[in-house]
Amino acid sequence: MSSASAVLGKLRAERIVALIRADSPANLLDCAKALSAGGLNCIELTMTTPGAVEMTAKVSREMPDALLGLGTVLDAEAARAGIAAGARFIVTPAVRPEVISACRDAGVPVICGALTPTEILAAWELGADVVKIFPAEFFGPAYIRSIKAPFPQIELMPTGGVTPETLSDFLRAGAIAAAAGSALVSAAALKSGDWAEITARALLFVAAAKAAHQSNAVKTA
Repeated sequence: MSSASAVLGKLRAERIVALIRADSPANLLDCAKALSAGGLNCIELTMTTPGAVEMTAKVSREMPDALLGLGTVLDAEAARAGIAAGARFIVTPAVRPEVISACRDAGVPVICGALTPTEILAAWELGADVVKIFPAEFFGPAYIRSIKAPFPQIELMPTGGVTPETLSDFLRAGAIAAAAGSALVSAAALKSGDWAEITARALLFVAAAKAAHQSNAVKTA
């Protein structure tokens, strides 16, 4: 899966990005495997985790079928390092023109963080493939619906406050996908290696995404 269109197609199909943020690289591979066992294969490791680039390379080797991305990327150098390590998409927490440019040069999708209408449009016009609405928990699904009204062409991915209970609402509001962090991979489960718990949470998110898809299908039938 090398083309940007294939990566974005898988993201749209799976509709959930599992966000792993940790204080240590220990257990990240096992966590990724637990998520995959629950049906989640779009996984984002964050640059705030020590050794994130090295872990990206390791997870890429061990899990070639996973759609692995590198998040919290703030500069072009980190973006290029992540791509070289095997990241298939790059995520920023804010509008970072140099990161967008580096990703476009490499032919790798970039999900650019933004919040206000001005930031969202700027990210899209700079070439972001998807705009990450962050932090989404303060505005909820209604904000996604409001943004889609003037900007129907912009693909949105809310991050923050995404739970199995809110995921369906975000998707029905017009998001192409959503990123789930602590509600999916809790710090306690990650630290203790409770992979069964993480797999169980993944299954809940997969079920919620499926329910949203079926609901939309009924509405458009």
